[in-house]
Amino acid sequence: MRVLLLTLFCLTLTAQDIAVRAEKLYTVSGAMITDGVIIIQKGKITAVGKASDIQVPEGMKVLRHKVAVPGLIDGHSTVGFSGLLNQPHDQDQVERSAPMQPELRAIDAYNPKDPLVRFLSNRGITTVHTGHGPGALISGQTLIAKTFGNTIDETVMVPEAMIAATLGDSIRNTEGKAPGTRSKAMAMLRSELLATQDFMKKRRVAKSGQEPDRSLRMEALIQVLRRERPLLITAQKSIDIMGALRLAKEFNIQLVLDGASDAHLLIQEIKTSGVSVIIHPLMTYPRGEMENMNLETPSLLQKAGIPFIFQSGYEAYVPKTRVVLWEAGMAAGNGLSFDQTL
Repeated sequence: MRVLLLTLFCLTLTAQDIAVRAEKLYTVSGAMITDGVIIIQKGKITAVGKASDIQVPEGMKVLRHKVAVPGLIDGHSTVGFSGLLNQPHDQDQVERSAPMQPELRAIDAYNPKDPLVRFLSNRGITTVHTGHGPGALISGQTLIAKTFGNTIDETVMVPEAMIAATLGDSIRNTEGKAPGTRSKAMAMLRSELLATQDFMKKRRVAKSGQEPDRSLRMEALIQVLRRERPLLITAQKSIDIMGALRLAKEFNIQLVLDGASDAHLLIQEIKTSGVSVIIHPLMTYPRGEMENMNLETPSLLQKAGIPFIFQSGYEAYVPKTRVVLWEAGMAAGNGLSFDQTL
């Protein structure tokens, strides 16, 4: 059965007027429409509904498909940072010169012309949350972009989305440098946030002309402490998930859990905390920190009323990205219905 990813047509046919007729039309926000039609004019959707209720403008090209669904959203990726070539010059997802670098802007490294961006677009992913990835205590910032367009200005929707951090074995330094243990990693995060609070206080009480010098590092974390931007923490094991929840409670910050392989073991704790989850790629091999992953976790999160989204994640091997459509398909086969997964 052919499936048309509706928003994809808005990407590739931006200069055209077109109608899409579908035997089954899924809008996500409402019930499935039988014999539906979408009207696209100048790249914008101007009408959606039953074909019997919507008049297709005379002379407009009509495409007919079995099923139409909206374009897909990838909740967390490093596409545009970890390039297709898999060579040092196109791998910008993690800067390893220091363990904490919240000042690193995603917009300064994102490559909208990397072939993997088009690879995802051709598979119906129209929006990606991407940026500095897991692998450092604070690796940098993320952004939200469309998977079409030639320049940053054309593609990026939210240039400053989240600050990306990681807890767990993947950031453990074995060469005598910090952080070498979980307790050290958490102490470093807490100390950095305390230093940011102190910087905020100095700014607030300083007399005119005596304000502290600008600090890109502090300015980024100030947004986290003011709840203007979420702190995205990749944490797989229960111990690291609980550490992230404690940090969020201590500093009253907006937390988004990333990965969360052990989330099925902590459903009540996550629900009580009020945080959202970007669930790990479900086709990841269960090993290491992810040895306890459960394909039914999305279903358990949904039943508990915990907001979550699917992701492609970071891939160290070619083709350097997964496809969130296929990852979500695993959830549809393990407890979620088609509508819930969509």
